[in-house]
Amino acid sequence: MDTSSPAAFVNGETLRMYIGRKVRLVIQVIQSDGGSIIGKSTDDHQLVIKGSQPTHPLTTYVEVIGIADSNQSVIADILTNFGDNFDAQNYNQLCQLANGEYKHLFI
Repeated sequence: MDTSSPAAFVNGETLRMYIGRKVRLVIQVIQSDGGSIIGKSTDDHQLVIKGSQPTHPLTTYVEVIGIADSNQSVIADILTNFGDNFDAQNYNQLCQLANGEYKHLFI
């Protein structure tokens, strides 16, 4: 496992803190048109995923690893299907912990 460039766990709210840096987030796919993916973060922010396009059909929930392009977009390097059932509330709580009091445990 390469730990030289860790990806920060983010949701829609914390994405703005990592512009230009590597991030990891889960979105609920709303629309995929071949050029970009529009999704909803685990805290209900609408985000645009650019870059790497899937070579396989996307499930309802997708993990995105890439570079935060703005406070509403990510340039994806890796897209991983997370299935059609996902506990977005738990993931959102993880993001809050990873960017709050326990940040030192995650990065």
